[in-house]
Amino acid sequence: MTFDKEKILQYCNSISENTLMQTLNIKYTDAGPDFLVATMPVNPTVHQPMGLLHGGATVALAESVGSAASFLFVNEEHSEVRGIEISANHVKAKRNGLVTATARIIHKGSSIHLWEIRITDENESLISICKLTTMILPKRKIPLTPEEGIKVEPTKQ
Repeated sequence: MTFDKEKILQYCNSISENTLMQTLNIKYTDAGPDFLVATMPVNPTVHQPMGLLHGGATVALAESVGSAASFLFVNEEHSEVRGIEISANHVKAKRNGLVTATARIIHKGSSIHLWEIRITDENESLISICKLTTMILPKRKIPLTPEEGIKVEPTKQ
C-alpha cells in the first residue's frame, strides 16, 4: 500500500465532522508510516473551572489521534477500531494557545495496538503523556434502525 499523507489527513479531518473532534476543533495536521499528529486550540471552551486546559479534553485529543492512527494499519472494509484503555499523566498546565498530539505506535499486533501519545505546546514542552490501547475487531454489519427492526408488542399484565 502506498502511503499518501494528504489523503490520510483529508480523510481523518472529513470523518471528524459532526463529532466530538469537531466540537473540540481537533485538526489532523501530519502523518507518517508510524505516526499521526493532530492539534487542538486551548481556550475557554476546553478549560476546567480554574481556567486551565481540562484533562478530559486532553484525553479526548489523545484518544482521537491514537484511534485514528490505528486505522492506518487496518483494512477499513474488514476491520473496526475500538479504544479499550487510555491512561494519562498531565505534567504541565496550559491556559491558552495550541496543543499538539503525536501518536506513535509502540506495539502493532493483529488484534491489539498500543500507542504513546505525547501532548506538547507551541514550544515543544510536554503537557501530557498518554498511553492508548486499541482493539481491532471484524467489521460488523450496520445495525437496523428502529423503523426497520423487529416490531414487539407490549405484553399485557
